[in-house]
Amino acid sequence: MSCRINNGSPSRSLLPLLQEQAVPQVEVQPWCPRPQGESVMDRIRIFDLGRKRASVDDFPFCAHLVSDEYEQLSSEALEAARICANKYVTKTSGKDSFHLRVRVHPFHVIRINKMLSCAGADRLQTGMRGAWGKPYGTVARVNIGQIILSIRTKESNAAVVMEALRRARYKFPGRQKIIISRKWGFTNVNKEEYLRLKEEKRVLQDGAYVQYIRPRGNLETNLRNQLRA
Repeated sequence: MSCRINNGSPSRSLLPLLQEQAVPQVEVQPWCPRPQGESVMDRIRIFDLGRKRASVDDFPFCAHLVSDEYEQLSSEALEAARICANKYVTKTSGKDSFHLRVRVHPFHVIRINKMLSCAGADRLQTGMRGAWGKPYGTVARVNIGQIILSIRTKESNAAVVMEALRRARYKFPGRQKIIISRKWGFTNVNKEEYLRLKEEKRVLQDGAYVQYIRPRGNLETNLRNQLRA
């Protein structure tokens, strides 16, 4: 059997077991036909796991798995990386010691033009080049420097999180980097600045993030937020 992965360019003849290796090519505009009804199911369904409801003060440490290439990541690879990282951290430090988030979503649909061979094994169909094909799978397009996975936890659990991201990195093609964030958890505030703003009661906890209490706006609302801070 000869199979082709069609991503909008002239197809390449591939073995069935090597179909996933053809995914990283990025050559055409994203094709997301879900509102029209013609789609394919994603392999990944869970994007947040662990202690999701932990407050912003519980997990100050954060590490990211960052892409170092412009490529496509299949939903199967994202699911495998999520399971790998979750299993290692859960076994090592417990299921409530971290919060993992998958930062990319597989919206782009790739197509395949399947062709079966005839009775003679020496003659295989070649078909039309650049054929449209049928929906085969979904991929997430990532840029250089884009975050793929993020894990927030306590400072004492940093080594476990780094090892989990290192193991999850092998589920993806291409190159990835593991970066320790200077921010407080999933927020966009540096750790020193967050402690200062918290002492001055200028930030309000909002789940895994924070809200700024600004001097402008409704006076009654600002006073109520300062009492909650």
